[in-house]
Amino acid sequence: MVAAQGGDGAAYQALLRECLPVIQAISRGQGVPADRVGDVTQDVLLTIHRVRHTYDPSRPFTAWLRAITQRRAIDVLRRSSRQGARELQAPIAYDAFPDPSADLVGALEQSGRASRLRAAVATLPAGQREAVEHLALQERSLAEAAALTGKTTGSLKVNLHRALKALRLRLDGED
Repeated sequence: MVAAQGGDGAAYQALLRECLPVIQAISRGQGVPADRVGDVTQDVLLTIHRVRHTYDPSRPFTAWLRAITQRRAIDVLRRSSRQGARELQAPIAYDAFPDPSADLVGALEQSGRASRLRAAVATLPAGQREAVEHLALQERSLAEAAALTGKTTGSLKVNLHRALKALRLRLDGED
């Protein structure tokens, strides 16, 4: 490592090659699954490259390497446990079974509501319809809608308020 710190590229390559079995053994000793040892090895090699200037030649290299490897192994274990908690890898389960939460009747009702809403919005006066389309349906900010329509934010707020009140009355009367 001292030669590598001095700029000897061949010594640095040899050092990294000789570190591989040590890194892998330490990783396995930390409980890293076999399919994740490569991830730890890669992280350790990158870390060595990034912090090689911090190695103190008066201290043992293997202790420095062990500390880096143990920390990278813990990082990989944490990352994989977080992913395992969030992800489910069972592609056959998705292909073989319908989604139990799928509610076809609810989807049909929702599409009916959507068409009623579209029809109700179409009956609004132009200013109110424009406010609903920009602010509610396209989810633009007041500033964006004002820039696009040429209206003030205050008039857009008023138009949206009036439109929502009218839609509420119209749609509640249909149910």
